[in-house]
Amino acid sequence: MMLLELLNEVVDIDTDIFLSLNRMHSPFFDYFMSTYSGKWIWIPMYAAIWYVMLRNFHWKVTLFCMVGLALVITIADQTGATLIRPYVERLRPSNLENPISDMVHIVNGRRGGRYGFPSCHAANTFALTVFLSLLFKNKSLTFMLIFWATLNSYSRIYLGVHYPGDILFGTLAGCLIGYLMYLLYSFIHKRIFHQPRCISNKYTASGYLINDINLLFTVLLLTYFMIILLGFITAHTLNL
Repeated sequence: MMLLELLNEVVDIDTDIFLSLNRMHSPFFDYFMSTYSGKWIWIPMYAAIWYVMLRNFHWKVTLFCMVGLALVITIADQTGATLIRPYVERLRPSNLENPISDMVHIVNGRRGGRYGFPSCHAANTFALTVFLSLLFKNKSLTFMLIFWATLNSYSRIYLGVHYPGDILFGTLAGCLIGYLMYLLYSFIHKRIFHQPRCISNKYTASGYLINDINLLFTVLLLTYFMIILLGFITAHTLNL
């Protein structure tokens, strides 16, 4: 009984935090968060990752890396969507069956699916962040990827489709999956491919050219700039 009471109290706190964060919105951030949370806007980043891998290693190694990345995202996504959500059955805050739905700010009428625990966006982005950070071994890129995943996760609260608790659990699950998948990837990689040791300030510890990592960094910054610019244009148009 005490456990149930504690759980209800945690849920109430989670709801209060969600409502406090979700009520902070503006036309600019409506567009920014909606676009940032999407999949297609990040195609340049995924293409840059593929390009950097292909420039630094044989195409067979690149293909192996891309298969690893695909598995990371698939496992992180399906762990939440298929293995956990149907059993937890926690309604999204935006779901019309949820008693608080009329207090939730949503964007473009999008309410997401029925259940939201855990957040697959958080799981996917943090799994990818951990995997890529361990793969590239570059501090600046790691910081940028953490920022990317964190803001992506927050955007789901802003858009009204996830509670902070959904995000927290998704983040923890994603980090664990990303780490375990990298260990598996590294174990198999060492036994299939020859990995030259690069002792030079031109390379990362894992053998990637620093200039190529900087290219990926630049693509991320340009994507941010494009989203911000389009957000300002959209907000200005709506205010006319």
